[in-house]
Amino acid sequence: MTTMSAVTSNEWGRVDDERNVYVKTADGERWVGQYPDGTPEEALALFTDRFDQLAFEVDQLVLRVNAGKMSPDEATEALKTVKAKVTDAHAVGDLAGLAGKLDALLPVIATQREARKAERAAKAAEAKEAKERIVAEAERLAQGNDWRGGANRLRELLEEWKVLPRIDRAGDEALWKRFSTARTAYTRRRKAHFAELNEKREGARVIKERLVAEAEALSDSTEWGPTAGHYRDLMQRWKAAGPAPKDVDDALWKRFRAAQDAFFGARDSANAAIDAEFAANAEVKEALLVEAEALLPVTDLAAAKAAFRDIADRWDAAGKVPRDRIRDLEARIRRVEQAIKAVEDEQWRKSDPEKSARADDMISKLEAAIAQVEKEIAEAKAKGEEKKVASLEENLESRRQFLDMARRAAEDFS
Repeated sequence: MTTMSAVTSNEWGRVDDERNVYVKTADGERWVGQYPDGTPEEALALFTDRFDQLAFEVDQLVLRVNAGKMSPDEATEALKTVKAKVTDAHAVGDLAGLAGKLDALLPVIATQREARKAERAAKAAEAKEAKERIVAEAERLAQGNDWRGGANRLRELLEEWKVLPRIDRAGDEALWKRFSTARTAYTRRRKAHFAELNEKREGARVIKERLVAEAEALSDSTEWGPTAGHYRDLMQRWKAAGPAPKDVDDALWKRFRAAQDAFFGARDSANAAIDAEFAANAEVKEALLVEAEALLPVTDLAAAKAAFRDIADRWDAAGKVPRDRIRDLEARIRRVEQAIKAVEDEQWRKSDPEKSARADDMISKLEAAIAQVEKEIAEAKAKGEEKKVASLEENLESRRQFLDMARRAAEDFS
């Protein structure tokens, strides 16, 4: 073995006279290559540069693994690849140190693998919970009748499902089957509902077309009362028919209202003409009301009754008044009539012989009862029965109050 000079050797390797380059290892020297065309210094520099490149690659791998920028599987594969390079490296340097750095990554990767596993488990649990929630809501919607909101919500739930990660295959397939079944059931019920609704709307269209024809046939009628009642009946039947397809419904309703408006417009015009004729009658009745209201308050019942009969005859003879005046005028004449009737009823009440006799009979009975109670009080006092005396005196006071009331009532008939 040749002796190494300071120029052709370093801590980790040497170059012999034939330009063979060796690296020092724990097991001794290992030949790594030859550089016959250069100086020993250039030969050693070539292989130390190779080591520096390999060290840089190792350091980069360590940084990436520790930073978690690689998956555990990717890191394991990269570690194997770089470790193989280090093990058989044709380079001069601390190859054992590089191998040690790589070996130190094994527990790091193991920890990351467990963390990834726990993270996947947590995400799978979250995904399962989310999918179970989606399925539960879809099954609830499938049983409901929210045909517009339900369809929109099911579409939203489907989009939510798509972005969720898969869970275990069996669980994922089971939940998807339930979700798909719920969507299918809802869709079928929704289609059946709208098919039935369309059928009803088509039936409503037929009915409303008949109603429009009837309304248009009545639009020029001059039988105001019966025809107005007929239109009210048509309106009730229109409402009961339900909605037809919207564009058809709007068009039919426009025709229906036009027929109504034509009839009621003509009726209002006719009534306005009649009201004008009746205005003079209202003036006559206004004058009669002045006479009638002057009879109040009643001081002479017979004279008031006779005068009111004459006014009532002239009232009837005056004829009809405008419709908007009927209620007011009739209410005023009725008030006068009721006031006269009230005076007449009061006089009759006071002169009713039967009521007078009943009042006298009540007084007699109360007086006899009071005399009996007074006798019983005297007897109880003689016996010293104080409690009985107190009870009888309370009873006596009550009967005396009733007697006073009966006497005042009897005065009304005297």
